[in-house]
Amino acid sequence: MAVSAKEALKSPQWWWSIGQIVFGCLLVAIAFVIFINPYDLVPGGVYGLALVISKLLNEAVQPGVIGYVLDTFLIITALVLFGGKFGGRTIFAVLITPGLMLLLDWLVYPNLDVAATCDATQLLGGHVDLSDHLLLTSIIGGVFSGIGVGIVIRNNAATGGTDITGMILHRFAKMKFANGVLLSDALIVLSGLVVIGFGIGLPEGKEPAGLLLTLYSAVSIFVNAKVLGYTIDGASRDKLLYIICDVHSDKMRNYILHELNRGGTYIKAKGMYTDNNKEMIFLVVNRKEVRNVQHKIKEFDPKAFVVVTDAYDTFGEGFKPFPEENAMPTE
Repeated sequence: MAVSAKEALKSPQWWWSIGQIVFGCLLVAIAFVIFINPYDLVPGGVYGLALVISKLLNEAVQPGVIGYVLDTFLIITALVLFGGKFGGRTIFAVLITPGLMLLLDWLVYPNLDVAATCDATQLLGGHVDLSDHLLLTSIIGGVFSGIGVGIVIRNNAATGGTDITGMILHRFAKMKFANGVLLSDALIVLSGLVVIGFGIGLPEGKEPAGLLLTLYSAVSIFVNAKVLGYTIDGASRDKLLYIICDVHSDKMRNYILHELNRGGTYIKAKGMYTDNNKEMIFLVVNRKEVRNVQHKIKEFDPKAFVVVTDAYDTFGEGFKPFPEENAMPTE
């Protein structure tokens, strides 16, 4: 039975999902305001492009404001191409992310005039100045941004920018989503090389430092991509077991069906060395259950042969629901 929009708003799952989107956007805002913007890093994404444009304008306009403008076209595109649910959530994420950035600017800098300069020495009264530790700030910024964007994507939304261009390339160019995002980010970093790396937009005398900043930006991009992928796919939560025995006892079957509340599949097999017929159980459990299953196998058949491997994704009853047709692609 279809659930009405009014009923969905009352669902704890709906509120939990929206809360996760807000939290993900907050992490992205922290990445940019505290670890990326003050050090002239170009991290990719629409806000990376906004940062480049801000530098071209001599920081007369804050990157958060430019981000609003750049995202307008992409919001409309998301609504048209990917439907109301994804588009609506994306609009929400796109609108609150620059707002959270502006709010953080107000919180971490003495005033908005100082915030417009992105002066690292003024962050929280100078207590968070990492100007001498750019590798560290590149890594931390990439981690915060990757986790934040990943959380938003897992909740069927996007933060705008290269998330949406990645989906467009995935749909029309048959390019993998991750490769589409990487291509978009690479073009933005290249623009950062032109603007910051060659010294345009930097104070006179700091041109050589711009090339170094471009390399640090590449580090941030790499870390962001790795953390983003890990956040979307996660560490494997499920384990796949191949249990090979001469004959599986009723005790093992009852244990799987009634104590684990799982289902399994018998697969006929034959031992290569003994040429004896065997039974192999194909069983998926969560990782917390693996140790107990191993103990039970040892109890029922000490001579059993067991292989435990990661289950990359598990869909069906008792596990994850199958993805929706228009859900965010993560491969």
